[in-house]
Amino acid sequence: MGKKFHYGGQAVIEGVMIRGQKAAVTAVRRPGGGLAMKVQPLSRLYTGRLRKLPFIRGVIVLIEAMVLGIRSLLYSANVSLEEEEVELSGKSVWLMLFASLTLAVALFFVAPLFLASLIGPYIASTIVFNLVEGVIRIAIFIAYLRIVALMPDIRRVFAYHGAEHKAVNAFEAGVPMEVAEVRRHDKAHVRCGTSFLFVVLIIAILVFALVGRPSLWLMVLSRIVLVPVIAALGYEVIYFGARHARNVLVRMIMSPGLFLQALTTREPDDDQLEVSVAAMNKALETDRVEEAAQAS
Repeated sequence: MGKKFHYGGQAVIEGVMIRGQKAAVTAVRRPGGGLAMKVQPLSRLYTGRLRKLPFIRGVIVLIEAMVLGIRSLLYSANVSLEEEEVELSGKSVWLMLFASLTLAVALFFVAPLFLASLIGPYIASTIVFNLVEGVIRIAIFIAYLRIVALMPDIRRVFAYHGAEHKAVNAFEAGVPMEVAEVRRHDKAHVRCGTSFLFVVLIIAILVFALVGRPSLWLMVLSRIVLVPVIAALGYEVIYFGARHARNVLVRMIMSPGLFLQALTTREPDDDQLEVSVAAMNKALETDRVEEAAQAS
């Protein structure tokens, strides 16, 4: 299929979304047991030249993941509830995206700063202050994952997350996309969003250390405006790690993110694996059809 393309995706409610070269495919288990499938053609923003430019691509990938994720989640919710699908306008999607980003920045970037500031007067070193803030940020992230993992519905989503990883790992290993073959593969993957978020939290410590320790309002502003920069750097680290995954040193560096995936993935059953296999096969089929049309 020409230049190697890295397939990926995410778990949704009772289903899996696989992002292909030209479309995102969402497969969802219906309450009656059947499968529902939706193919979303990708915008040129997600497939054009900007998507391949270092550093810029990290910001685009973040936006892409959230927009496709919101659409796929809403589709899966409609299928699971057996309701007619509601098409959101572009404005509605961007509003939801803005709300999600605002909540994430407030919880994982601004809140740790305020908590660190409570003991700030007792910390003379700027480096130590940033380390304390970073540790608080990582602690909040891990606590958040542990708390949401207690919810039964989220545990099922995490099982589909494991199914998505197994499907991607099986495809990259070149084995037949069948449930029995896919089951043998790992439920962790180096390009997982969990690993990406952990890398972002580590890079944030380094970036904010360069900002120093100005007034509180300037530090708050830096925690907001520098998020795209940190996301871009984080993506480049994950991208490099994925390309050199067999390197021992790289695996050691990426291992904390892989370890954290134990919190966001669970072993899927065969029904859940069937959904991930169906999504992957449909994504591959869609790409083959697109390539054949372009070649003719």
